[in-house]
Amino acid sequence: MADLATTLSRIAAAPDLAALDAERVAALGKNGWVTALLKTLGGMSPDERLVHGPEVQGKRSTVASAIEARKAALEAAALAVRLATERIDLSLPAAETPTGSVHPVSQVMDELAEIFADLGFAVAEGPEIETDWYNFTALNFPEDHPARAMHDTFYLDSHDETGKPLLLRTHTSPVQIRAMMKHGAPIRVIAPGRVYRSDSDATHTPMFHQVEGLVIDRNITMGHLKWTLETFLKAFFERDDIAIRLRPSFFPFTEPSAEVDVGWSTEKGRRVVGGQEGWMEVLGSGMVHPRVIAAAGLDPDEWQGFAFGTGIDRLAMLKYGMGDLRQFFDGDLRWLRHYGFGALSVPTLSAGVGA
Repeated sequence: MADLATTLSRIAAAPDLAALDAERVAALGKNGWVTALLKTLGGMSPDERLVHGPEVQGKRSTVASAIEARKAALEAAALAVRLATERIDLSLPAAETPTGSVHPVSQVMDELAEIFADLGFAVAEGPEIETDWYNFTALNFPEDHPARAMHDTFYLDSHDETGKPLLLRTHTSPVQIRAMMKHGAPIRVIAPGRVYRSDSDATHTPMFHQVEGLVIDRNITMGHLKWTLETFLKAFFERDDIAIRLRPSFFPFTEPSAEVDVGWSTEKGRRVVGGQEGWMEVLGSGMVHPRVIAAAGLDPDEWQGFAFGTGIDRLAMLKYGMGDLRQFFDGDLRWLRHYGFGALSVPTLSAGVGA
C-alpha cells in the first residue's frame, strides 16, 4: 500500500490532468489506499477511532488539497500555452470568418432612406410611447373612432398631463405632427419606425414597421403625390414597368384620401410587382387634412401637403419573396442566413438599392 509521502510526490510530479486523475483514483477512488484506511475505522472501538480517525481524515484532506493545487497549476499552464500559441490575425478579410447578417427590415429601411434622400426628404423620428393627442386627436380621429378601441391599441397604465392613458403608437403619423411643430413649413420628411397594434396572423404581427411620408408646401397637389409614389416604387422595386392606380378611400388625417394599388405579374409561378396582370394594395395616401395642418400650428389657407404610408415589412415581403410575416420575428438562424444581407451590402442608387 502506498504511503502519504509517495502519493504527494506523485501528485506533484503528475505531467498532465490524466496522470493526476490516475493518482486521485489510486488514493481516493473506490479501491484507493486512503479509502481503504477509512473503511478500517468501522471495525475500531470508539477509543481507537478517537486516536486513528483524525489521522486518517488528515491524510484524506492532505491528498485532496494536493490534487486541487496541482490541477489548478496544470490548468494555468495549459491556458498560458494556449494564449501564447493561439492568435487571431485581425488583418484577415472579414469574409473568411463567421459573420452575422443584416435583417431584411433593416435593409429595406436603408433602401427607403436612400431613395427618399435623393428626392429631398429628411428622416424624422419620434417616441414609440405616445399621448392620445399626438396619436389620435391631432390627426383628426374622432373620440368614437374604432382605432381608439382597446382591441386595436395597446394602452399603458401611465397617463399624460390631461389624464388620458399613454399608449404604444399605432402608426408613425405622430412623427409628422411633431416634425411640423418643430420645423414648420415647408417640410419634406419620412418617418420609419416600429408601431404596435393588437393583431397577429400570417400577415399581421403585434409589432411591425411602418414608413410614412409628409410634404408640406405651397400649391401642393395630388399630381405631386402620384409622381412621388411612382418614382419611389420604381426605385424600390428596381423596375421600370411599375404601374399604379389610386382608388378613393377614407383616412381621418387626409382629404381627399386614396388607396394606392401597384400592378403585378406572374414570373416563374410567383407573383411579382411589375406589369398589369392584376392589382394589389401597397400604400395609403392623400392630401393632408386642413385640421391636421392647423393642429400642428400652421395656416391651412397658406400651406397644403400630401402624406402616404405603408408597411416596411410588407415591402420586404413583396420585394424579396417572404411568405409569412411572423418569420421576421422568429429568430430562426436558417431564415436569417437565407434572407439576410451582408454587412457591406449598402444600398446605393448607383449600384441598385437591392444590391
